[in-house]
Amino acid sequence: MRTDRSKQLFDAARARIPGGVNSPVRAFGRVGGQPLFVTRAEGVTIWDADGNAYMDFVGSWGPMFLGHDHPAIRDAVADQLARGTSYGAPTEAEVELAERVCDMVPSIDMVRLTSSGTEATMSALRLARAFTGRDAFVKFRGGYHGHGDAFLVEAGSGAATLGVPNSPGVTSGAARDTRVAEFNDLDSVRALAAEGDVAAVFVEPVAGNMGCVPPEDGFLEGLRALCDETGALLVFDEVMTGFRLAPGGAQERYGVTPDLTTLGKIIGGGLPVGAFGGRADVMAMVAPSGPVYQAGTLSGNPLATAAGNAMLRWIAEHPEIYDHVEALGRRMDEAFERMIDENGWPVTWRRVGAMGSLFFGPGPIRDWPTVEACSVDRFAAWFSRMLEAGFYMAPSPFEASFLSAAHTEENIARFLDAAERTLAEVHATDRPAEVRA
Repeated sequence: MRTDRSKQLFDAARARIPGGVNSPVRAFGRVGGQPLFVTRAEGVTIWDADGNAYMDFVGSWGPMFLGHDHPAIRDAVADQLARGTSYGAPTEAEVELAERVCDMVPSIDMVRLTSSGTEATMSALRLARAFTGRDAFVKFRGGYHGHGDAFLVEAGSGAATLGVPNSPGVTSGAARDTRVAEFNDLDSVRALAAEGDVAAVFVEPVAGNMGCVPPEDGFLEGLRALCDETGALLVFDEVMTGFRLAPGGAQERYGVTPDLTTLGKIIGGGLPVGAFGGRADVMAMVAPSGPVYQAGTLSGNPLATAAGNAMLRWIAEHPEIYDHVEALGRRMDEAFERMIDENGWPVTWRRVGAMGSLFFGPGPIRDWPTVEACSVDRFAAWFSRMLEAGFYMAPSPFEASFLSAAHTEENIARFLDAAERTLAEVHATDRPAEVRA
């Protein structure tokens, strides 16, 4: 479907941009072929440089919860654009956005805006270390918290092994205090906490960066209890789940209250915004109120806060959108369950709210080892066939795909028909079908 113009753009990009992309997953490295070069988007549809249309289940990796080019957000940004794009000074809009976040997210008394989720998580870690006077922190294998040095660490051979950098340029010193546990395994966290000096436990309450992997019953509650016992701060990375799984995010959905929360994606309505917030006594340590330095020239940018306020205002005024996406998700659950039962395909579908993933393994899917055991080749073959059919899924087996409030019953019916046909093609032989460019 992608022809001359897409190839020309990718060739030009690779000459000037490392790998031809400005974020690695866009390069289609896990699925083969060349990436989409998108020219416009509306509702649930994106168009590439060759004029091909696709039903979008990526949604700019999560922010487009209302669909592309939503009029409320477009109008808010256009209105602000006429009054300026950046001031480097406080604005009424950033106060409004902070108030909205605090009103909607149960655990947040105070919030600091940033320009990205990575900035938010880096700042939250610095703050947790300062507040507790400790250096180490726990994260989960397969969990992603942005590209801060301390987060780019994978587990060693044992549950209690200190982190080892898995990106060149990350020093052993930066990784030394990172301890890596297994998602949905409280015992692995307890073993690391027993070593002492743990400032915080960072967790995606629903994992979204190893595909969509829900927390098992009692897991988040167990983390809360363990942090209470040890004095560590519980940090929910809700960059992906915030406002998507409920108006108050995963912490509202699961009824577990963290000490700090990091946010991004939906909070900006499609523009670059992040945030970290939480208990007032912890947040009071952030400069200029306290000694923990954090700053950003474009933090609270007027265009971004205009988009974010419009997004959160719409969500608050239209709570029925959560019932809508949940109903679409249940339809997908039932259809995939039927397909798998009838055909015996070694495939597992996992979903929470408006995010989900199709894993090419029999399951159960509960942590990074079970995700890693799935077939990347079969996923790539399925992705390519779905793209040819006009459906844009996350181009990696380790990323979630997203529903939006703009998706309809008809959209999902079309998607499920294509998914069943392409799954049958992929499983028609013992070997994965060829990945098509």
